[in-house]
Amino acid sequence: MRAAGILPEDAPDPRAEWAENLKLMPIPVMGLTPQPSLEDTDSVGVTNGWDDHGSREMTASITYTLWRNPDNHEDPVNLADLDEKTRRSIEEVPPWPRPPWLIEQVERLRYPQLWDAVRTTWHRAPSEHSSVQRLLADHINHILMNQFRQELWPGSNPWDQHAPPITARMVNSQAGTLVNGISVPGVEVDTDPFVYGVGAQLATGGVVTAVLPRAELKRIQVQFATRSNTPQRP
Repeated sequence: MRAAGILPEDAPDPRAEWAENLKLMPIPVMGLTPQPSLEDTDSVGVTNGWDDHGSREMTASITYTLWRNPDNHEDPVNLADLDEKTRRSIEEVPPWPRPPWLIEQVERLRYPQLWDAVRTTWHRAPSEHSSVQRLLADHINHILMNQFRQELWPGSNPWDQHAPPITARMVNSQAGTLVNGISVPGVEVDTDPFVYGVGAQLATGGVVTAVLPRAELKRIQVQFATRSNTPQRP
């Protein structure tokens, strides 16, 4: 008998289910252009909104591992700045066998993760919620409130309610970006001290947005490309 909450050693890799869910996306999923400093490990979150007529909106969010020295993954500069509690949780090996994919995911936490860095969002019908300005502001607020909460609100509890730091009116609508190597009109937020955000309307009918930590921008090419069906590994 297995204790509650413990995954059996043969538990299936959830990335297989995520890949199947991605097939429901009506438009191509976008990511950052393949580059040595970023590793796409197939960690793609999918959310779907439904109504009486079926799927009305869908978002695919890609998480990357960041390599500060992509030429040498063993270089200590690649390690994330972890607190003691997180470091112990990674290093403590439980007395029961774990699925290989879970061991891989735990080990990967030693390195910086760009959580939900790129979003592709599709809406069946346009509305005030589907504009590129609104979607970029929502994406930035999601990252700030989940990854920079203590910097923004020191001592805050996760369940505390705060006003969104970024609104659609704060988005610069006169920016440009590259999508599949082509310069297109874009929007950006380049005023936040913690993150940089950029987005564009896609010819396929959706919106792509990226929110990246400002401290790592010098290591990242902020350009978009259609994501392949297999992970974009350096």
